[in-house]
Amino acid sequence: MDLKGDRRRTGQKLDMDLVVHGALFHDLGKSKTHSIEHGKLGADLGKQLGLSTAITDIMEKHIRGGLTEGEAGELGLPAKDYRLKSLEERIIIYADRLVDIITDGVVEKDSEAEDRFEEILTQNMKYRKNDLTLKRYLGYHREIQGLMRKTDENQLGQ
Repeated sequence: MDLKGDRRRTGQKLDMDLVVHGALFHDLGKSKTHSIEHGKLGADLGKQLGLSTAITDIMEKHIRGGLTEGEAGELGLPAKDYRLKSLEERIIIYADRLVDIITDGVVEKDSEAEDRFEEILTQNMKYRKNDLTLKRYLGYHREIQGLMRKTDENQLGQ
């Protein structure tokens, strides 16, 4: 199945192969540690496995929704820009946060995770981490939900 260019939910042309593989492998480093270094360790493991740079970049950069160089240095990570640049990267981290909320039993129905995302992150440090991370996650939520609303409206208008 060729997933390139899938537009079902966002209306955007996406590399769905990258989304699927990035989502599948982004936490590989947790096989070694659950610390903040799991992104870097996972990317190193991914390189050893021959995964593409696009996938290993996702593995390395997904920590706290994509850190600035300064934040990375403060957390003891190699000082570099970990910010998420592509929509595919932002979809993966947004989905990761939604899955955490669902699997932790914070919501009764899966659909509530999207509906209550802002409320849950604002009220729970476990998911927001700090104010900068919260701002990033809320930005991804608003961006992706906005794309999905626009797609729904376009489909209703056809």
